[in-house]
Amino acid sequence: MMKKIACLVAIVGITLLSGCTTAGPFVTNISSDGRGNLIIEKSQVKMNAFMGTVSNEGGTTTTIRILPEEKAK
Repeated sequence: MMKKIACLVAIVGITLLSGCTTAGPFVTNISSDGRGNLIIEKSQVKMNAFMGTVSNEGGTTTTIRILPEEKAK
């Protein structure tokens, strides 16, 4: 009897966890701050199959300094 309950709980747990999928990180935005820097925004995409929704999660922002062409030579 206990083995049947444990097996049922395991099957239900696996079923619930299989409905969510995460992919990424992906670049979602690239912009300039007006001072010679690029701002790169990345986030992960999460799909919830049970609810039928897709959302962005875990966003990060990185700033990259870009030198003007005159100073790069």
